[in-house]
Amino acid sequence: MSLTPSRNLALTAVPAALLVALLPPLTAGAVPGHPAPRPPSLAWGPCASTTGTGTGTGTNTNPRQECATLRVPMDHADPDGPRISLAVSRIPAESPASRRGALFLIPGGPGGSSLGDPSGKGQKLPQEVRDQYDLIGFAPRGVSPSTSVDCGLEYADLATSELRPWPAPDGSIDRNMATAERIAATCVRNGGELIRHISTRANARDLDRLRAALGERKISAWGVSYGTYVGAVYSQMFPHRTDRIVLDSNDDPDPARVARAWLAGHEQGVEDTFWHFAAWASAPGNPDRVAETAAEVRPLFLRLAARLDRAPIPWPGFNPGELNGNVLRQTMLDSLYRPSRYPALAQLMLAARRGTVPPAPPAPPEPVLQNVTAVGVGTICNDVAWPRSAAVYEKGVAESRTKFPLTAGMPRNALPCAAWPYEPREAPVRITDRGPSGILLVQNERDVATPLSGALKLRAAFGRRAVMVIVNATGHDSYLADGNACGDRTVSRFLATGERPHRDKYCR
Repeated sequence: MSLTPSRNLALTAVPAALLVALLPPLTAGAVPGHPAPRPPSLAWGPCASTTGTGTGTGTNTNPRQECATLRVPMDHADPDGPRISLAVSRIPAESPASRRGALFLIPGGPGGSSLGDPSGKGQKLPQEVRDQYDLIGFAPRGVSPSTSVDCGLEYADLATSELRPWPAPDGSIDRNMATAERIAATCVRNGGELIRHISTRANARDLDRLRAALGERKISAWGVSYGTYVGAVYSQMFPHRTDRIVLDSNDDPDPARVARAWLAGHEQGVEDTFWHFAAWASAPGNPDRVAETAAEVRPLFLRLAARLDRAPIPWPGFNPGELNGNVLRQTMLDSLYRPSRYPALAQLMLAARRGTVPPAPPAPPEPVLQNVTAVGVGTICNDVAWPRSAAVYEKGVAESRTKFPLTAGMPRNALPCAAWPYEPREAPVRITDRGPSGILLVQNERDVATPLSGALKLRAAFGRRAVMVIVNATGHDSYLADGNACGDRTVSRFLATGERPHRDKYCR
């Protein structure tokens, strides 16, 4: 899935003159029958020293960054009802004379925040981009320090290997179904009314409220991971409010499955990426070398996981308190997000082979885990209805375990949404080729979280609206993250000038 993990963190332009006459009124994309009210203004001021608890946040280090709060309806279908707050940040364009507009930095997750990104990754943008755009960060609805949501889960349920639905060693999903029921019931009980109104459609409407509050007729955006789905949905709901849209590490937009498709994508994502880890983990001179040849690494991993299924090793200080087969598998999934994490998996494999464990890695603070988990559960369960029948998941898990032993059936298993008591308020958005052709997709060839196979489905759905740049790189996140000059140059040129490749492009 595109839910952004850490070691123990829960659950990614048509020429302006052509469209001036086609711009719709400010109510475009509003809930039918509920026109958007007059946009509020933003009162910018100093930012707090820290910018929230969600992923992608951190200490504000750029003195030019300023912050504000935007009030939006909790329920966009009830614009006069209760309101919630969205925390917003910006760094104004560095060359006012060259200013083009606002570049929204749309975070991954669900559960991520980009409040710190104008001072963080936004400063990696080339000067000509920073000259032209106000860099806009925000904490999406539910994510602290915006009006936040919390499920109040038991700490044991916050373990990543618990939230990810890894089946039992024999393939049984009975425990997963029980966990789904327990987490769903707890989130409904403790999440309040807000958890019912956290969804991708709501996030897109929030972004359009923010656009209006900024006084912009159009926005540009750089969406990453789950942020690519938010950006795609925004581009579909508000097509003529978009300028230059970059979607980086792209989610499968399957409207029938949504997050179920993201979870299922891990099967192919691991297959696309594990061989790269195996080559690294068998390289001579590697202090964390686990095997003599790359061909030995996969069977070694499978043997270790099976052995830990039978005989877990106690692991004090680590949630869930032991190194079992599913903890090893989850560490594999987390470590394949980028090559810089490979040593964590290799060191754990070496320790397991000795019958020991490394020091427990630091876990994020529990309030962060609670908040991110609640937003993730609310988003993926409210976006689309999941099957309620255990038989559906049992069949999928059995097929997956046979075809993709590295992921052991997890990608087709039941998340808390299998027991979610609410039906989606609206149908998922179907991405189409209708709208301006101002979208550039950038995608690493080997991405465990948002694999190329799913990204190509988003490319196909956009049709003539989009061009895709595939980068010969490994890891999750592509633009300005992997040092691929061809990919970075192509995206930077598009943001700075609007120039896209004439056709899809492969960057070696």
